[in-house]
Amino acid sequence: MPKSLWLLVIGMMVNVTGASFLWPLNTIYLHENLGKSLSVAGIVLMMNAGASVIGNLIGGTLFDRFGGYRSILLGISITLSALIGMNIWHGFSYYVVFLTVVGFGSGIVFPSMYAMAGSVWPEGGRKAFNSVYVAQNIGVAVGAALGGFVASFSFNYIFMANLSMYIVFFFIAFFGYRNISVAGHQTSVLNESKVIRDKSKLKALLFICVAYLLCWMGYVQWQSTIATYTQEINISLKQYSLLWTINGALIVLAQPLLSKLIKRFENNLKLQIMIGTVIFMISFGVASIADQFQWFAIAMIILTIGEMLIWPAVPTIANSLAPKGREGFYQGIVNSTATGGRMIGPFIGGVLVDVFSMQVLFMTLIAFFIVSLWITSQYDRPLKKKSAVTMSVQQ
Repeated sequence: MPKSLWLLVIGMMVNVTGASFLWPLNTIYLHENLGKSLSVAGIVLMMNAGASVIGNLIGGTLFDRFGGYRSILLGISITLSALIGMNIWHGFSYYVVFLTVVGFGSGIVFPSMYAMAGSVWPEGGRKAFNSVYVAQNIGVAVGAALGGFVASFSFNYIFMANLSMYIVFFFIAFFGYRNISVAGHQTSVLNESKVIRDKSKLKALLFICVAYLLCWMGYVQWQSTIATYTQEINISLKQYSLLWTINGALIVLAQPLLSKLIKRFENNLKLQIMIGTVIFMISFGVASIADQFQWFAIAMIILTIGEMLIWPAVPTIANSLAPKGREGFYQGIVNSTATGGRMIGPFIGGVLVDVFSMQVLFMTLIAFFIVSLWITSQYDRPLKKKSAVTMSVQQ
């Protein structure tokens, strides 16, 4: 890899490590320390995710107009200002405002990081993005593990550690990204809003995205309702954070094995997603009966296997469906779907737990996965229908 890409990879790892000190513990902090219900915690996380969506769109536009260096520094600066405030003021109202600003600032950073990664090593193709993806998961594993350890002393130390990592990230970007040249012209989702003529492909994409949304609504419960549930059954913060360390480490270390496995699904991504969805169902089934850390660890390992099958497959399908010149627009739909799941998942989960119970939540999520499984099996029907019509016309 070129040196400039290494700088981006290191920066992404530091960025995500800092973020991972906080995001797995947000719901616990809101519920246990600030005394708010899971429904309220879900709304706060929804605001954070919504601000991140806006940040992503603005970040892509800023990259097009001003380049990656300026847009990344702007995003980091906004995030830093919120983290400084978070370290000074600890009330609920302040926390909501600062967490929302953090979502907005970090949202600006991510599209520029990915766009720069693709530009500095265009001949690397998917390797450039895979490098950034692996760096993210290293950050998740390290940050989550250290976050639980630090939080066991005081939650205030979490905010200090998060701020410290972002200061390091700022200096990496300020001195390291200044001279990174961006080859070619990047396009943002906002610039890819032209009419898509092939409606069958767009319908197929929307079908698979609904299934994707349901999967994300379930997955995000591990960061919200399940996080709080583990505290109620006396699983320590260290142990809960270790679950995310297992998740990140498995994603990184299992890449060679995963590459061999995915080769079998090269021509059948639908089957790959369906298998991953069934694995999700098994994971939540194990979690629903878990009462000790070991069982939650097993559920997380199973969940991670499903994640590695589903998450890369949906963008790949979007790329294959996208008309030439509309790849960014289709990927934008996929990214928005994932963020939508992260937005509404914690709120719905919180309401179900507050009104009913964790067991009702687990049963509801498994029902969501069953619906997702059926939608995935049907997503390519518009394509088959169009193909049949085309053949009949030709005959």
